[in-house]
Amino acid sequence: MSWLMSGDVFGLIKRVDPTPMCPYSLRIQLVEADRCSTPLINSGYYCFSTEGKAKNGNRIFDGVEINDNGMIQAYYFRNTYPHIIAAAETEWTRVEAYGEKTGLPNVLHVMESERPEQYRGVTYLAQIIEPLLQMRRYTEGELMAALVESFFTAFVTTDTGADEMPFNEVNGSEIEPSDPDDYEMGPGTINVMKPGEDIKFAAPTRPASGFSAFIRALCEQCGAALEIPADLLLKSFNASYSASRAALLEAWKAFKMRREWFANDFCKPIYEIWLSEAVALGRIQAPGFFSDPLIRAAWLGSDWIGPSQGQLDPTKEISAEILANQHGYSTHEQSTIRLNGGQWEANMNQLKRENEMIAEANGTTPEAQAEATQAIASLILQNSLKEDQQHAKADNPAASS
Repeated sequence: MSWLMSGDVFGLIKRVDPTPMCPYSLRIQLVEADRCSTPLINSGYYCFSTEGKAKNGNRIFDGVEINDNGMIQAYYFRNTYPHIIAAAETEWTRVEAYGEKTGLPNVLHVMESERPEQYRGVTYLAQIIEPLLQMRRYTEGELMAALVESFFTAFVTTDTGADEMPFNEVNGSEIEPSDPDDYEMGPGTINVMKPGEDIKFAAPTRPASGFSAFIRALCEQCGAALEIPADLLLKSFNASYSASRAALLEAWKAFKMRREWFANDFCKPIYEIWLSEAVALGRIQAPGFFSDPLIRAAWLGSDWIGPSQGQLDPTKEISAEILANQHGYSTHEQSTIRLNGGQWEANMNQLKRENEMIAEANGTTPEAQAEATQAIASLILQNSLKEDQQHAKADNPAASS
């Protein structure tokens, strides 16, 4: 969440003494993006600049020190947040990007890099900040206009004195205006005006008839910039099944891409650091881990799955996965991950035990129980295919004829 809000976030690799319940010394300290900045130079223009120069001659860009080749050497973190009023004096700490002996990262920098030589991230909503601001102002203006027009207020114009009119009471209490030229608006309010005064209002037009369509058009533009369809952005699925599923599939392309970026920047480096410590301590036996880079890469192989996409029509989507498995387009493990994020092997072991219990309760054999389950699955698949064909004919009768 900090990565999306601030554009980037930092994880500092720290070590503490192991405990009986936690034999590893690895700890991760998360640091907000605001605390990574260029140390100030108390003279001239550089006091307000994000660019600086390190003592070793390297350049510093917004807290990131790079060498002449553009490689990141270190990061600078301040002990206070910018513009905070604190008793402590602001100081910067230089942290090497990589360990001198191990070569493992000391700082995990989670960010989305879009351009060469980009060393800091950009917030996820940067490209739609202005439209969001205007939408907020427009919504507040419409709400205020509708609220004002909902105040049914009567204005009485008379040639007699205002003191002779009996309309100066609201809710049983007499109103004593502080200024004779002040008039109040509110539900059921009546104001007596001076001779010759008059107030006219235009016909009520709130809420505006095009408000909803205009806001949706802006949301579609914002969603296109964020790679999120408007239906998903507004959580309003009023289209057909095919349109809603297409919207979800397009959105999940971006979600999976950012999930992979996050795993590469944060999850996998932590796994590598932890496994290196576990092998060094002898708690995990991994021959060749420190001697051969290829063997090390094999030991570090990992997949980070995350929550599954979800299903609009489980019958159709499970039927599609069954067909994909039968024709070799997908594996059972891949289908299980896509459907619910589970583990296929663990499911099979659990189903084996459950089928044995069901067979024992029904007085049959596990093989007969498995055949019955397979027959039911085949029947469901056939019915789903027939329904799809019927829907396709109904949607396009010319093609079916």
